[in-house]
Amino acid sequence: MNDGRRLSSQEIAEVLRERIREGDLRAGDRLPTQAELAEEFGVERGTVRQALRALQEDGLLTNVSKGSPPRIAEPAVPRAEPQSTMVTLGPRLSEAFAAPHVRIDVVCHTSETLMLALSEPLRLIHEGRIRPESIDFRVLMPSRDIALAFPVLIEREEGDPVHQRWLQMRNAQARVLQHNLQAVRSTHRIDVRIAFRALPFTPPMKLYLLNGEEALHGYYTVTRREEEYESRTLEMYDALGSQSLLFSFLKQAGHRDAVFVEESQKWFDALWETITTDMTLS
Repeated sequence: MNDGRRLSSQEIAEVLRERIREGDLRAGDRLPTQAELAEEFGVERGTVRQALRALQEDGLLTNVSKGSPPRIAEPAVPRAEPQSTMVTLGPRLSEAFAAPHVRIDVVCHTSETLMLALSEPLRLIHEGRIRPESIDFRVLMPSRDIALAFPVLIEREEGDPVHQRWLQMRNAQARVLQHNLQAVRSTHRIDVRIAFRALPFTPPMKLYLLNGEEALHGYYTVTRREEEYESRTLEMYDALGSQSLLFSFLKQAGHRDAVFVEESQKWFDALWETITTDMTLS
């Protein structure tokens, strides 16, 4: 009771959070039973259960629904600061490729960064340091038939050379990615599958899903820039994906991260199975 008023589940959760912060409750300690907490705070058990669920979602409790009193969770592993795609992606792919069955799903604008980052785990395979049994790659990129949001000429014109340049890059990089993965199949007898499908829109973000356990998410930031192409200077709005910061979400890091990974995988699977189309690399 609190001045004659029953505490809410949010208030009970905050009291318990404070006990954890102050060290009165330490990692591995059991909480009192729901009945004991209900008696302490003068509330119904349902209110206590709601408070415990909130603490579980924050990653502070484990075994909330196992029947016995929950325990205080171990502190989350410190997360590295977000870094650029070029710095982050290679090491994360290498770790993912250490699994027996590798499953990588990607949403990107072109596969340039992915193609470069993949050289690190493929080198480890060729050196015999890792050897997955299977590698399954699925890549979603914009369709050749849509009007891209970017890159795009600042001053539009017929026969858009920026679109043609992007399409050449998309296809050439995807073919290299495909070739490099298939080379692993032929030289190391690893079961490799790679497939591309075309999105009917320009993705504003990039997403890498690694073995269903981690999601790397980054935003494309559109900027104005110039580039020489076929003896002329193109002024365009474009995004350099290699500079995008990647944010890591790990299933094992707690409830919120786990939900983000699961929902990202559902989103990808739904796109793959519904509105995307077969992609031709020509």
